[in-house]
Amino acid sequence: MTTVHTLASGSSGNALLLSHGDTHLLVDAGISCRRVTASLWELGLTPMDLSAILVTHTHGDHISGLPVLLKHTACPVRALDRTCRELEYRLAGIGERLLPLASCVSEPIGGCTVTAFPTSHDAPGSCGYRLDTEDGGAGLLTDTGFVTHEAADILPGVDLAVLEANHDVECLRSGPYPYYLKQRILGSEGHLCNEDAARFAVTLAEAGASELVLAHLSKENNTPAMARNAVETALSAAGLFPALSVAPRDSLGQAHIVSRRAVCRK
Repeated sequence: MTTVHTLASGSSGNALLLSHGDTHLLVDAGISCRRVTASLWELGLTPMDLSAILVTHTHGDHISGLPVLLKHTACPVRALDRTCRELEYRLAGIGERLLPLASCVSEPIGGCTVTAFPTSHDAPGSCGYRLDTEDGGAGLLTDTGFVTHEAADILPGVDLAVLEANHDVECLRSGPYPYYLKQRILGSEGHLCNEDAARFAVTLAEAGASELVLAHLSKENNTPAMARNAVETALSAAGLFPALSVAPRDSLGQAHIVSRRAVCRK
């Protein structure tokens, strides 16, 4: 069985775990080592059980817990080459733990096949991941200003997708953020809005995704209800009804089972 758990999802910290047999892949460590360890403990694991830590990019809400976590696990850190270089520059002594991934090239890690693809974000070497096991495929796409060509090529066909729905555009524009920050978020290297997430959700569901998890919601510029409503409306208009949920911001999420199931259509 292959499972996906979000450990945290939001601007204050992000981490996700995919497990398949003895293979346990942690994607990002943007929360404290203590919180990562506590979540792993709830799942019957410890940091020493991790097969690899995959990093999407070097913003603090994705790597803040990494330096301490590496003291408690022997696993390698995997990321695109540019991100590996950034990590080596930022974190002393991490060099010997880094194993770069080639962009858009599938590579086995334990019982999982990992494919990293570039995203459009204001961090060098930012990427998303497709993770395939014998049970099916899971995709992670967050922290991107738009759906890149590579994401649009690689992610369709996954059975489960964790997809950014960061903000409601009108909430962001009328909200308290300073102008420069609003422009950053709305820009091509910012974050996906609810409507963009909804459009890509339809694409993924049409290609067979039976479950979608909305992630990286802004605390100030979105709500779970707004994000879910935008995506549900688009899926319903297309006659598609995959399972849909929103990842918790600050706590361990439910188990999402990756399996090949038919998409519910009406």
